[in-house]
Amino acid sequence: VPITAAARARAREFVENQKSFRLGFLPTERSNPITASLESDFKRSCEDGVACLQRADRQVAIVLRHSLVSPEFKALVDAMEKALRSPKGRIVFSGCGATGRESILLESMWRDFFSRRAAELTADERKLADRIASIMTAGDFALIKSVEFFEDYWNGGARQTDQLNVGPEDVFIAINGGGECSTILGSVERAVQRGAKGFMNINNPKELLRKIERSRVIIDDPRVTTIDLYCGSMGIAGSTRMQSTTSQQLFYSAALEQALVRLLPRFAKELSEDYAQTFEDLLSGLEAPAARRGLARAIAFEAEVYGQGGRITYLADDCMLDIFTDNTERSPTFMLPQLKSSDEKTGVQSWAFVKNPLYSTPDCWTRMFRRAPRCLENFSADDARAMGMSQRIVDHPPKIGTPDLLKFMIGNEPAPERIEGFPRAVAVTFSVGQASSAYRAAAERLASAWPERVPFHVGTADTAVRDAPGALCVPVEIADSPLETWKHLAVKLVFNNLSTGTMTVCGRVAGNYMSWVSISNKKLTDRGIRLLRDLGGLSYETAAERLFAAQEWIEKQDWTNRERPSAVQVAL
Repeated sequence: VPITAAARARAREFVENQKSFRLGFLPTERSNPITASLESDFKRSCEDGVACLQRADRQVAIVLRHSLVSPEFKALVDAMEKALRSPKGRIVFSGCGATGRESILLESMWRDFFSRRAAELTADERKLADRIASIMTAGDFALIKSVEFFEDYWNGGARQTDQLNVGPEDVFIAINGGGECSTILGSVERAVQRGAKGFMNINNPKELLRKIERSRVIIDDPRVTTIDLYCGSMGIAGSTRMQSTTSQQLFYSAALEQALVRLLPRFAKELSEDYAQTFEDLLSGLEAPAARRGLARAIAFEAEVYGQGGRITYLADDCMLDIFTDNTERSPTFMLPQLKSSDEKTGVQSWAFVKNPLYSTPDCWTRMFRRAPRCLENFSADDARAMGMSQRIVDHPPKIGTPDLLKFMIGNEPAPERIEGFPRAVAVTFSVGQASSAYRAAAERLASAWPERVPFHVGTADTAVRDAPGALCVPVEIADSPLETWKHLAVKLVFNNLSTGTMTVCGRVAGNYMSWVSISNKKLTDRGIRLLRDLGGLSYETAAERLFAAQEWIEKQDWTNRERPSAVQVAL
């Protein structure tokens, strides 16, 4: 691939003018030495690879021992309780990418409690369900299809905070994995300007983040309480969907449960006496030989299907949102084809997809969120211009409204596009804990259209599914709690290992680096340049030239019905 004058110019502009996005000094962007052998471990055996990945999760347990008894945790729970006791106060989570999907999940978990336990609650108590909200950068549409360039824009987060009408009675929580995401920082700044009580977690050391001006502004703002959840580098370099979001999910789930039982003390008996210990017990259960073998079998199965050009469609009800989060994040993390809407008649189908056999698509979206979708409606050229986006985006604003979201057919409609023309097409019926008879029957009906059907069970309760011929099973004890915290964490940990392990076996990981990298925003562009620098032995400037030259070459090719490669891979 020749390095053109245009590629050199783009590289020079990035190197000279985007220094605030050169983030290689942050631990969340660096290689973790305890998983440096990830690629070679998986080449030896899937079980060895799983064991390598699981070592990094133990870092989270160490952090939680301290963070769950910290003054910041107590201040957060106190603020949540105060907001819930006020006439109109809300708990609002804000995130982008993985943390945005986590924000939606936390809201859904809260709302789901009031739905599942409605018979045990008074009419006034059930109204508490609406006292929580979430902001996903680029709106709920970004749950299913990454709109990652939005994260570069500070005022995008501010605009969404305004749209939610955040006010003085609210608690506003910025879930900021790396601690430097512009749109999350912009959202919490606007929230405290509007009088909300502000909190922000960081998963990098505070002294390092202060080197980034946009981060320092918020960390040093006396109106924002900074929560330290630093747990070292990720199991796979740069992927904050791994240990970073695991620490956040447990920390905030615990805070929500503590706030809940202060208002509804009769549910206190369901809480874990020691969240950190219960988390360590869950990790130990997943590290047990039978669970590790189950994970290894699931990874080998998925890798075999994809290696043969096949596609997998998960069928799920409980924890469908958790699986969606994993499936969506595979695309930017490993440069996979994105999930496709019913309007997209050409292009490559995503490797994995999720459908709910119980509900139609519109009902499924509402059930999954436990509320109506909250998208950015009619996003226009003027909106893009006001946010300072590039002319390319101004000329072609993304379609990210609710009608666009509803075109992703995640319900029980037939899906011939996931079946026809593939050498292998598999329906994986997923269950966690005890599946309902209604789900089993609906899943069996929908799955009957697929030539291959495989049950996949996490937990120990559902022996009928667990013991079925050919079933994939990860046997692990899952503790109960009001918000089903441990069920959601178990599924997250299983799918973190499953998707990362599968992509490693499929050759999309080098060492413990994501070697198939999308460069859809400035942070990911820097990550791609650093990967070329480190693996290719180049200077940062030369690596940037190589990367932009590769991207330029890719954009000139016809990728109709073919998977578009990573510019990093082309440059390598």
